[in-house]
Amino acid sequence: MAGLKLISHKLCPYVQRAVIALAEKGVAFERIDIDLANKPDWFLKLSPLGKVPVLVVTRDDGREVALFESNVICEYIEETQDGSKLHPQDALVRAQHRGWMEFGSAILGDLWGVETSTDAATFESKRQAVAAKFARVEAALGAGPFFAGEKFSLVDAVFAPVFRYFDLFDQLTDLRVFTDTPKVRAWRGALAQRESVRGAVSSDYPALLHAFLVRHQAHMLKLAA
Repeated sequence: MAGLKLISHKLCPYVQRAVIALAEKGVAFERIDIDLANKPDWFLKLSPLGKVPVLVVTRDDGREVALFESNVICEYIEETQDGSKLHPQDALVRAQHRGWMEFGSAILGDLWGVETSTDAATFESKRQAVAAKFARVEAALGAGPFFAGEKFSLVDAVFAPVFRYFDLFDQLTDLRVFTDTPKVRAWRGALAQRESVRGAVSSDYPALLHAFLVRHQAHMLKLAA
C-alpha cells in the first residue's frame, strides 16, 4: 500500500478536509506542519501553487508523487482507500455533492473577509455574504444529522472546518449567521461531535486562530472589546 505524507498548516481548513477524510477511512499517514509565512524550498518544489494541503504519495516503486488542491486529494483518498464510502454511488447525486463542496469553499472565501476585515463596512458585507450562503445551505439540508442524512460524506468533511471557525467567533461576538437556520445549527452540532472532526486540529488551534485575528487587526476583535 502506498505511503502517505500530508503537508499541512495548523490553521488551514483545506488541510482539515483531507485529515478528516483520511480519519474516516482509517488510513495511517504522516502529517508535516509548515510555516506558510516562511515556506521551505522543498515544499515549494512540491506545490505548484505554494499552498497546503499537499499529499505526497509514495508508490510501490519508491517514487513520490505530490497531489495538490484539497478536493483533488479528498477524491483520491475516496477512490484509493478502503473504509466507509464518502461519496454517493449515484453519479448525479455525487455530482451534486461535488457542487456543495465547491460551495463550502466559497463560504471559506467570505469567511476570510470576515476574519481579516479591519473596517466595519467590509466586515458587515462579508458577514452578510456568509449568512446568505448558509441560508442556501439550510434549504438544501434534509433531516440530518449529516448533509446526506445518516451517512457522513465528503461534503461534511468540507463544512466541518467551516463551522470550527465559529467556535471561537461565537466567544467574541454574535455574528447572527445561524439565527434562522435550525438545520444548519443541528448539522454543526453533529459534526462537532464526530471523532474525525475533533481530531483534525491540534489543541492549540483556538489560541492560534485568535493570534491570527490579532495579527490582522481584525474588526471582529473590536466588537469583543
